[in-house]
Amino acid sequence: MKKIISLFVFILTFTGMTAQDFEVSTLRIGPYKVFMEKTEAEKISGTKLKTTDGTTKNNVKHNGETIQIDLYDTYISEAKPSVASIMGLTTTSKKFKTKSGIGIGNTKDDLINAYRNHPSFTVHPAWDDKGEKRLKDTGYFTLEDLDAGTQLSFKFVNNMITEISVYLNEGC
Repeated sequence: MKKIISLFVFILTFTGMTAQDFEVSTLRIGPYKVFMEKTEAEKISGTKLKTTDGTTKNNVKHNGETIQIDLYDTYISEAKPSVASIMGLTTTSKKFKTKSGIGIGNTKDDLINAYRNHPSFTVHPAWDDKGEKRLKDTGYFTLEDLDAGTQLSFKFVNNMITEISVYLNEGC
């Protein structure tokens, strides 16, 4: 009986750790967090990361799944006036989910049902690369975290989530 209980506890612990590895929130995707310093992100990824320019991103693998990381030199504190830190994260992996179970493959209706009571969200259409023409089948659902100064954005195409991004709210 003790062996069965020990095995059950082990399985629950491992399952909880695995689920957390694929968690998405207004601050994180998996183990990577907005404001995380480059050195810490490099330890997790096991690779050298480069400061980005807004058009290219660092692609890292986490348990076989790809996360794109935007690194910028930013002010952290007086002691660290300019440090390369994560300012944005993006994934298209179906394994990453919010605590509400929302991820790639869910619908726009799933998003609205899960977050209709969130204090600050927007739904808006996407535009072409030139910003001239609205894309009729593509849009964004964005949750704003006013306390952290971040946003969690879900891109949907034909009402299905295809991409998840977490980034600094530049309006703060």
